[in-house]
Amino acid sequence: MGNDTVIRAEGLGKKYIIGHKAEGHSATLRDAIVRAGRSFARTLKQTASGRAILVGETTEEFWALKDVSFEVKRGAVLGIIGRNGAGKSTLLKLLSRITDPSEGRVEIKGRVASLLEVGTGFHPELTGRENIYLNGAILGMARSEIRRKFDEIVAFSGVERFLDTPVKRYSSGMYVRLAFAVAAHLEPEILIVDEVLAVGDAEFQRKCISKIESITGSAHRTVILVSHNMATMQSLVSHAIYLEGGRTAGAVPVEEAVASYLNRSPSVGRSSFVRTSPPREADAFITAVRVLDQAGRASHRMPTCESFSIEIEWENISGVPANPFIRMRRQDGVNALLASDVPIDTDGTKKESAGSYMSRVKIPANFINAGEFVLDVMLWSSKPQRRLDIEQDVLGFSIWDPMDERCLARGNFNTPVYSVFYPALQWSFDRVLEEPCRRTMAQEITEP
Repeated sequence: MGNDTVIRAEGLGKKYIIGHKAEGHSATLRDAIVRAGRSFARTLKQTASGRAILVGETTEEFWALKDVSFEVKRGAVLGIIGRNGAGKSTLLKLLSRITDPSEGRVEIKGRVASLLEVGTGFHPELTGRENIYLNGAILGMARSEIRRKFDEIVAFSGVERFLDTPVKRYSSGMYVRLAFAVAAHLEPEILIVDEVLAVGDAEFQRKCISKIESITGSAHRTVILVSHNMATMQSLVSHAIYLEGGRTAGAVPVEEAVASYLNRSPSVGRSSFVRTSPPREADAFITAVRVLDQAGRASHRMPTCESFSIEIEWENISGVPANPFIRMRRQDGVNALLASDVPIDTDGTKKESAGSYMSRVKIPANFINAGEFVLDVMLWSSKPQRRLDIEQDVLGFSIWDPMDERCLARGNFNTPVYSVFYPALQWSFDRVLEEPCRRTMAQEITEP
């Protein structure tokens, strides 16, 4: 491993054995023979993805990672991108030495601090003050080193008022702020940060981003960052690993990794969603979602100059006060639109009775800028406030500007406008000064 290389992974793989529920014990001898034959056949058959092999009637061999290789240089910020289940968490656990690989090897040069989940390394019964010393010791820091950084850690975390309160009474946001503050200020050579930063508020996320930039810039320390926010990735990361099905082509320029992530979105080009089976023991759940054009037809491509609607069908099982909520996101992770239905129906009656409902929200024409978008839909209850059901990345659609296409047809390639809103606002124009007056004013300005 070269002097400037701090992480090198070669052919990393991680295998798990997954158990499945066995059939009832009342099966006949014929059933047992059939199961034995199927079990033998499954031991010889590997799935097309290469991730899972059935090794018996009730067990399955699952490869969370397979043949993963890459290098990370000192002072770099490496992103890890992939959808849920792609193998990101498994890779981070291997890099953090939490678990060992089933095959391959990873070489790490330097002290590693990992922030993989809320409250990692914290003892719930100890206070924030005590957990700073405990977490620092886990990271291999001397007590004098922790004491020297203590005030800076507390100031960064913003939990001064609750420093002597047991952390079991902290909110998830307070947990994250304190955990990140400890990991970032105790000077590890390599800092591994998972999506947990999304729990913090906007101001704290800006502080974290600024801290990451400072420790990689001036201190030449290395950061491994996982996030579903592509805008954050592109602002912080130069190279990234795109994981799909536990495999990767290695570290590539972040723009290439983000493009792979977005182009493989399961919701791209889907204008409708229908749930095939209801969830178990749900008070209320979403049954269908549609994007409708101005004429009321399902569509995944709408012009900016026309309105469109989002239609949500949902079932209220137990009579809870349920209300739909939508989030429209650009595919780079930037929120474009948040909207929630009011807690009453149009006739003024509360939605607190069991039954089937349909809600529709209209997005006006000339409001959202052209681009690619994905949709999250949620049902929430206001009494008490809690989430009842959620469908993330449920649909994907595009908004296009006819003017842009006419310009492209003429060969006028304009620079795209990177903004969420591009409304047709009311402008006024008045001619204030006549030309002779302009000349007179110019002379007054230039002449001594």
